[in-house]
Amino acid sequence: MKVKANKALIISTLLCLLPILLGLILYDRLPDEIAIHFDNAGRPDNYASKALAVFGLPVLLAAINAYVHFRLGTDPKRENASSALRQASRWALPLIALVLMPVTLFMAMGASIPVIMVAKAIAGLMVVICGNYLPKSKRNYTIGIKLPWTLDSEDNWRKTHRFAGFVWVAGGLILIANAFFAAPYVSLAVIALLIVLPFAYSYLAYARQQGGEGE
Repeated sequence: MKVKANKALIISTLLCLLPILLGLILYDRLPDEIAIHFDNAGRPDNYASKALAVFGLPVLLAAINAYVHFRLGTDPKRENASSALRQASRWALPLIALVLMPVTLFMAMGASIPVIMVAKAIAGLMVVICGNYLPKSKRNYTIGIKLPWTLDSEDNWRKTHRFAGFVWVAGGLILIANAFFAAPYVSLAVIALLIVLPFAYSYLAYARQQGGEGE
């Protein structure tokens, strides 16, 4: 298992760094400043130097990827987490690097790419995948909705993640749809609900349990 984990770390890190090769090929044709962030309308609102965009961003993604693998590998209850979610966590950053980094570089060269639509669709898909497998995860310290009440009670964890799974799948589908329709503030509202609703449900379940024990 450790050999497989180390192999996944090496391969995923190399994939995060792979866009550097594309950056080197295009380097002389890239502008001195490259847009690295866009508003909801797809207009660039933050820039980085060419060197930072080509080399710094992939290295940053690779570093975050290594941290994710470290957290997954050192969780004493890692086997309780859904294996599908563990795999998704290991390969999410390489996917982001391989899709969004080339998009960023080609847009800097003048290509017309609906970057916001692509980013929102990917985010929605990841939320749907997480929502589908959240109910299959038992208590652990890395993957899931880690609240004082869920970590303290297996029953609270199970109920919260079953509820959150439904909410996240529905929310992810809305995010994917909104990637194409781009209704104002819908994505922000959905993301807020993905956080608030499971939190509130978990606390209410805890409060009901405490009330029942106090009677």
